[in-house]
Amino acid sequence: MGRLVIPAQPSPFVLETARTALLMIDMQRDFLEPGGFGEMLGNDVSRLRTAIAPCRALLDIAREAGLFVIHTREGHRADLSDAPSAKLERSPPDKRIGACGPMGRILVRGEPGHDIISELAPFPGEPVIDKPGKGAFYQTDLELMLRNRGVASLIVAGVTTEVCVHTTIREANDRGYRCLAAGDACASYFPEFHEVGLRMIAAQGGIFGSVATRAEISAAFVSAADCKEEKPA
Repeated sequence: MGRLVIPAQPSPFVLETARTALLMIDMQRDFLEPGGFGEMLGNDVSRLRTAIAPCRALLDIAREAGLFVIHTREGHRADLSDAPSAKLERSPPDKRIGACGPMGRILVRGEPGHDIISELAPFPGEPVIDKPGKGAFYQTDLELMLRNRGVASLIVAGVTTEVCVHTTIREANDRGYRCLAAGDACASYFPEFHEVGLRMIAAQGGIFGSVATRAEISAAFVSAADCKEEKPA
């Protein structure tokens, strides 16, 4: 498919499909499903669920275009040896990482709530990064995987906009990756944080990256595919 130009803020985002990956951040049951950890904390999970359909559409277009697709999950080892005490102690004991929640032990790998929602389940061959922190590069082999595939640009979607998505984009920017946040394929429990988080990414000429809608991204891929099909033999 080659080179694509996607309308974005603050300026058009140019990518090469062979050197682009889609990062799907933390679309986990405990964060998005009713009865999970997010709702247990008093959050309205319906606000995160608005990102499911746009994320699904992005996955479809990325898979069709042959992009490298990577999923992430936030969670810890069962013995919590990779969970800093500062992170453990900031919540009440009954809502703390490792405590028994509605979908098993909270933010522990292998528990039902830790898994990715069924609507966005990874396809065979799509890596799943289990990360102990907010950013997808922290204490993971994500950068090694991207370097090995020659990836230069990232399309980033998932939850939550101002925490794990933002942290990952900041980490990627510092490592030299060009980042495009799929704005409506990201979400937050707090609408004002979502809005400001996206504005921060694109501020000052794109200080951390660019922002586009799922429709704008999909349209660019579809248009490129149509042009390829129309070329004379």
